[in-house]
Amino acid sequence: MRGALSGLTTRGRCLLAAGFAAALCGVVLNERDLLRVAAFVVALPLLAAWLAQRARVGLHATRLLFPGRVQVGAACEVRVELRSTGRLPTGGLLLEDSVPYALGSRPRFVVERLPRNTVTALRYQLKPVMRGVQQVGPLLARITDPFGLAEFDREMAGRSRLVVVPRVVPLTGLPSGSGMGAGDDGSIRLRAGQGEDDAVVRPYRHGDDLRKVHWRSTARRDELMVRVEERPWRGGTTVLLDHRLVAHRGGGPGASLEWAVSFAASVCLHLHRFGHQVRLVGEDGRVLAGGSADGGHSDGVVLDALAALQPSHRREPAAGLDPGAGQEVIAVLGACTPAAVDAMARNRPRGMRSLAVVLDVKAWAGPNEDPAPDPAEARRLLGAAGWGVAVATPSTPMNQVWQQLCHSAGNRGPVVRTEVG
Repeated sequence: MRGALSGLTTRGRCLLAAGFAAALCGVVLNERDLLRVAAFVVALPLLAAWLAQRARVGLHATRLLFPGRVQVGAACEVRVELRSTGRLPTGGLLLEDSVPYALGSRPRFVVERLPRNTVTALRYQLKPVMRGVQQVGPLLARITDPFGLAEFDREMAGRSRLVVVPRVVPLTGLPSGSGMGAGDDGSIRLRAGQGEDDAVVRPYRHGDDLRKVHWRSTARRDELMVRVEERPWRGGTTVLLDHRLVAHRGGGPGASLEWAVSFAASVCLHLHRFGHQVRLVGEDGRVLAGGSADGGHSDGVVLDALAALQPSHRREPAAGLDPGAGQEVIAVLGACTPAAVDAMARNRPRGMRSLAVVLDVKAWAGPNEDPAPDPAEARRLLGAAGWGVAVATPSTPMNQVWQQLCHSAGNRGPVVRTEVG
């Protein structure tokens, strides 16, 4: 009874007090009719509180997310299923689902009547504006009686995990010779005999185009052979993401860090489309995703790693390490000091392909933020070391930055435009 009385609203408490006052007056004045009215007035809020308490105990809810992983700016549908197992129908139900600010405003529902043992489905949409691993819930239910005399709050449905991955922008083209594992063009590497053996020709299969028959190999092997124009890529590419807090400017979805994360995700998935084994690392050399035969070729692993990525508190990138670990490297850099850029360039072998996107972070900076260095010095130092460099600004489309990076790949040839069917 004490728990039920704790759920009385101000209206219910006032009505209960009025009932006791009327009962006292009925006893003093010896008015039996007034005493009967007082008994009814006292019993009404007590009965309402008891019914609301029973309805709270018999209320259950589940939450489903479709899909459980969504890109920034895309829609996710949430389905909440309610069911009452109490003996009496539940009415006057106010629902509010707890949603982080990055997912939008909190949805609210009013259910006037919830029948027994019947599933009632509620739906709403979320459109996240920030990447991250978000927790939706718990679901807060406020059960009231029709007269508003009692109300009880209850947490239901627990928490549901929603992974908001960075926005992925379609990219076109590849740097010339990309995928051979070093800075030289693929044709040069193939003639030099470096790397793994690639099958240039293979035996004819039913359905192959006869125009691709390689007659010289057919005559030599006495078997019909066809050319393989798109050879599988067996090398490796390291995508380095500079996610130091001091290297970026701006806040929220428009911060330079979010642009860098989105560009790194786009590059990784673009290389995956062409069979590249991609290793994603931070500026400290820590592997964020990839580095194995299975994980390095999975879009989901890369996107999940970038969704949960937090800014680093390092002041400078790790020194004395080759950021590519012997592979081709594509670096996405924020604001770097000349000393850090020089150390990064000195640790890279001259023969290995090295590309960098340098963010002009001062274009993202707010009026009250510290000034950022000009990217021209970093571009000059990297270019002098043989790196291909492109400078990114908020107004430059990502695909355009990628095209500039492809064209700056050490003057080793034109951009290789390849389309995947």
